[in-house]
Amino acid sequence: MVLLRPRTPPMGWNSWDCYGTTVTEAEVLANAEILAGELLPQGWDTVVIDIDWSDPTARSHGYNGEAPLAMDDHGRLIPDVVRFPSSAGGAGFAPLAERIHALGLKFGIHTMRGIPRRAVAARTPILGADATAAVVADPRNLCEWNPDMLGLDHSHPAAQAYYDSTIDLYASWGVDFLKTDDMLWPYQTADIEAYSAAVERSPRGFALSLSPGRDLSMAHLDHLRAHATMWRVSDDLWDDWSAVVANLARLGRWAPHAIEGAWPDGDMLPLGRLGLRAERGAPRDDALTPAQRRTLLTVWLMARSPLMIGGDLPTTDPATMALFASPAVARIVSDSIGGREVLREEPLVLWTAEGRSGARYAAVINLGDEPLATAVDASAIGFDGGAPVRDLWTGATFDRAPVAVQSDDARGVAPGSTALRVVLEPHASALLMQEGD
Repeated sequence: MVLLRPRTPPMGWNSWDCYGTTVTEAEVLANAEILAGELLPQGWDTVVIDIDWSDPTARSHGYNGEAPLAMDDHGRLIPDVVRFPSSAGGAGFAPLAERIHALGLKFGIHTMRGIPRRAVAARTPILGADATAAVVADPRNLCEWNPDMLGLDHSHPAAQAYYDSTIDLYASWGVDFLKTDDMLWPYQTADIEAYSAAVERSPRGFALSLSPGRDLSMAHLDHLRAHATMWRVSDDLWDDWSAVVANLARLGRWAPHAIEGAWPDGDMLPLGRLGLRAERGAPRDDALTPAQRRTLLTVWLMARSPLMIGGDLPTTDPATMALFASPAVARIVSDSIGGREVLREEPLVLWTAEGRSGARYAAVINLGDEPLATAVDASAIGFDGGAPVRDLWTGATFDRAPVAVQSDDARGVAPGSTALRVVLEPHASALLMQEGD
């Protein structure tokens, strides 16, 4: 098989923002049932179990040194049977994946770069190679934030055999999506190539997501496109408006380089019910305002970023669930191409995108702390035809009128040009569409 290259950015739910390292099988299934029942028609189709699913001592707010990770005789991590009871008897994630697939969804798991410390200490044999974990370990290349793994020495052929064996195991479970961590900060060229090669050799296709993206350089673009389905462009994003604004700027830089099957990733959507047992904060509804939530989702859509909901779906408020279920989401994801930031004169930010259908899209964003009334040059954002312009979030139709004179709310619009007048509350956005003539 080959590394999966989906036509549109992956969409779904991830357990990290609400459950951290401690999610259980029952909680995964509860979220999967909501995803399938309420959000699948809009394209949300992937369920991802995040980090430490093999740790029987997993706890909220951090990692455990020398954790007794569950693993098989070849040093490959397997699920903790207490939190994932269907994995008992060597079944692994196969029974859970089968239940997820029966809902019409895809199943994903988090994996880490390297090889478990516990496997190295036990000198477990590597499947498909005449070597042990101790021979291929590289203790100099450690993860800075998680103590579970040692690096791999890729000058030894058994290092590739180890990655091949783990991917074969995940394929046997029916995994569709891999969120593989500690790959990008610092940038791990050898591991990325070895992991991608293991995926390419697998009898099952996988989408491959690489994390985290702190200080990720555009110099790696071609390498990332060649070896991953998606890659993070930021560190973990939480429900803080200033952090969201910083990621809006990152996506502005990366979005023009998104191509079909290779997607820059602004990280999970920290929306809904967060922190039930997560790394950061107490149980809460996210701290963003309704306008900020909509603006976050607007830019992720226009940037063609993957969309992974971080909140616990069974306990997320109806208004946020309605935002995820909006027809605007399915419309933009399925139709838009070429999304890019075309103007940043804070507080005003403009994005545009074309549509496969011939439609045109634009986002008008107010990053300011005060209301903003502005006139946007219709031709500058591609709205030249006679078809109506409407906001996909609200359904409101926008009037277009010639700008008679230059004014504070019509900066950059020449007198006589056709303008769209938009009024936005603080941190709010309009997601505009014009059907093709």
